[in-house]
Amino acid sequence: MKNLLESARMALGALTANRMRSLLTMLGIIIGVAAVIAMVSVGSGATQRIEDQISSMGSNLIIVMAGSVTTNGMRLGSGASLSLTLDDAAAIANECPSVSAAAPTVRSTAQVIYGNTNWATSIYGITPTYLDVRDLSIDRGVSITQQDVQSTARVALLGATVVRNLFGDTDPVGQLFRIRNVPFTVAGVLSPKGQSPSGQDQDDVILIPLSTAKTRVLGSSQAGAQSVGNVLVQARGPSQMDSAIDEITALLRQRHHLQPGAEDDFSVRNLSELFAARENSARVMAILLGAIASVSLIVGGIGIMNIMLVSVTERTREIGIRKAIGARMGDILTQFLVEAVTLSLAGGILGIALGVAASAVIGVVAQWSTHIGAASILLAFTFSALVGVFFGYYPARQAARLDPIIALRYE
Repeated sequence: MKNLLESARMALGALTANRMRSLLTMLGIIIGVAAVIAMVSVGSGATQRIEDQISSMGSNLIIVMAGSVTTNGMRLGSGASLSLTLDDAAAIANECPSVSAAAPTVRSTAQVIYGNTNWATSIYGITPTYLDVRDLSIDRGVSITQQDVQSTARVALLGATVVRNLFGDTDPVGQLFRIRNVPFTVAGVLSPKGQSPSGQDQDDVILIPLSTAKTRVLGSSQAGAQSVGNVLVQARGPSQMDSAIDEITALLRQRHHLQPGAEDDFSVRNLSELFAARENSARVMAILLGAIASVSLIVGGIGIMNIMLVSVTERTREIGIRKAIGARMGDILTQFLVEAVTLSLAGGILGIALGVAASAVIGVVAQWSTHIGAASILLAFTFSALVGVFFGYYPARQAARLDPIIALRYE
């Protein structure tokens, strides 16, 4: 331990004697570490943003949509036929073991008016279960209740975007506004959810009781007593998503009296799989960005090896004198290896500081989401140390193997 401290002291002395050369040598490591941290932070930020968006959609979410219809040989898209009913939603919740909840919904768009202000937004007819399935919470006011659904109450929950554009700084709770000239009272305001993975603003929405939506807002095309546009289903856990889809499909085929081989008049979508693929793409991008930036670290390591070989040549006579007075090969090897590692670690520390600053600048200037994790900083620091060991070992070994007699004759 004493010899190691002495070697470290001598190594630091040699480096500080040539400050400019040491700084220029560290520059490659500084840039390399900074590039790794900045690039990984961009990739990790994209991954984190997608994870947050997936979470905002609701946990273990499955969407059952009404199916398509064929008219005069033309197949219309999903939702063209209102093949799902309230009874279907109740059956899914009660008869599928892998399902914890099911929320029937209907949807439309409408112009809403408050005073002399208006705003076009999405209107969802829901039951109270919808808020649980979507992991929605109330920021102000109260939620929609089952009593509101049963009595076709004209109450509404507003998203943050609607509140901002329709009410401005006015507290909306308790205020009257109109949806297609039908007056509604604001019961509460939803907590912000942000964008969905598809880029949709989840706060640009108004939720009203399902019964009210069907009878007072959506019109005759969707006003059937039982029909709904889709059913949001929450599986009991991530591992039960596939079994929940199979159970839902089998149940609905049975309820809709579909013969074997007949096409489904509904569709079941597992959003988690779709979004997970997008998340994996972002994660691969983060790895590729980090790998590309790591090339700079290798270039910096080559610079350390080069300058250390020059240092060995310049200090050949010094090495000969040290060996002549009793220094062993291990002492010489340790000294030069400590010099290389010190250069690399110092460059790593400065590179980390520069990388964190660069990541912050990228986030502000480019408006990109960035995320710096402790793991990425630790990885960059460790890799810089390994670069010093790897590229410093050969020059240190060359110095340790010098013949003291030849070294003493060196001019």
